[in-house]
Amino acid sequence: MISLIEHVKKSLFFRLLLIFGITLVLFLLIIWISLQTITEDDNTIQTIPNYFTRNVESVIEDIGAPPNLSNAMRLADELGWTINIRNPIMRWSSNAENRLNVDASQYLETLSNNAEMRTISNEDIIMVKRGGYDFYFYQRFINDNSFNYIVLYIGLTVAAVVLFINYFMVNRLLDPVRLLKRGAERIEKGDLNFRVKSNRQDELGELTESINHMADSLQSMLEAKRQLLMAISHELRTPITKAKLRLEFMPKSEEKMQLRNDIDEIDLLISDLLEAERLNNEHSSLVAEPVEFARFVKSIVKQFDSYEGGLDIDVPDDDKIFNLDKLRVRLLITNLLNNAMRHGQEGPIFVKVSFEKDRAILKVIDHGEGIPEEHLPQITEPFYRADSSRQRNTGGYGLGLYLCRLIAEAHGGALLIESNMGEGTRLTVHLPRYLPLSNPK
Repeated sequence: MISLIEHVKKSLFFRLLLIFGITLVLFLLIIWISLQTITEDDNTIQTIPNYFTRNVESVIEDIGAPPNLSNAMRLADELGWTINIRNPIMRWSSNAENRLNVDASQYLETLSNNAEMRTISNEDIIMVKRGGYDFYFYQRFINDNSFNYIVLYIGLTVAAVVLFINYFMVNRLLDPVRLLKRGAERIEKGDLNFRVKSNRQDELGELTESINHMADSLQSMLEAKRQLLMAISHELRTPITKAKLRLEFMPKSEEKMQLRNDIDEIDLLISDLLEAERLNNEHSSLVAEPVEFARFVKSIVKQFDSYEGGLDIDVPDDDKIFNLDKLRVRLLITNLLNNAMRHGQEGPIFVKVSFEKDRAILKVIDHGEGIPEEHLPQITEPFYRADSSRQRNTGGYGLGLYLCRLIAEAHGGALLIESNMGEGTRLTVHLPRYLPLSNPK
């Protein structure tokens, strides 16, 4: 039993259920009090005519005609009524204040041959004619709907206060949910060192612990993967280096050249894998430095002057300085050009640099056979080839455009690919002037 009570105290569900239950009970109580007040008032309003129809004769006889004012005052006190008596020469009231001008009352309905219901100021009055006198009976205190409205206003105020308090209570209970959301977003972005702090013992505390355990597991798996990749690359570079040394002692031949190309491809693949792993890590820092972007691109394109299809470059006269990681942007531009030359069918390649506000736009356009539309969404994924046989012949392992995308995104930019079959492919890179989270002066 004690353990159940402790569980209820720690349970977020039961706390929310308790808040809902208390709110519901208070609302029902407010409605019940309001209805009771209205019902009692309605019953009071009906008291005068009901009492009159049952006791009019005895009341009038006790007062007498001519009226005994002492008896009239006694009856007024006993019944809680105000009694007014009128004739041409008499104006008497049991209430000294004489708050109602009964002479100005208006007819409502006939109760008997010598009695009728009248009204004044929204208050019911009984008038009885007996022995040349007019007897007026009405309640001593005001019985209108003002008290009902007061009760309703108080009830609504209490309800608003309860809702306001409930809002803050629920909002406080949901604060850990917002904290969990922010933590999940940071973990999603790759910040696996982040841990959600919470001392709660309810369901949210259990969820927080699960998210932290998940981050621990992801961090361990990624670190194991990274270490494995580093170890494999290190182990592979050693035999590659040995193979290159042995090639130097081999006589020149076509077979030697082919072996050297194959070894260079494997070496490049290892380098691309390592670079992709570094860029996939959100905490991989970029080494930013100011670069005259157009001039920088032009210097890289110049290194490919030997391309037989011809390279044409268009850069603006007014160059702009961008904060970039030169080594990685150089790799991006080099991969774009290599991709264009590899699949451009030895046709001309057009390179264009432009600026839009604080963004640089680099376009590399070839006139090859193009990429089928169904392959465009996956073309920047690692090891993806639109045509495996063709790409095997032209070289490459499906990492070039993948690296380009990672480098662009690491700088806060994007890589866009447009292609038409039989016309060629347009590769467009958008790069911001400053790295993400940097503070430009």
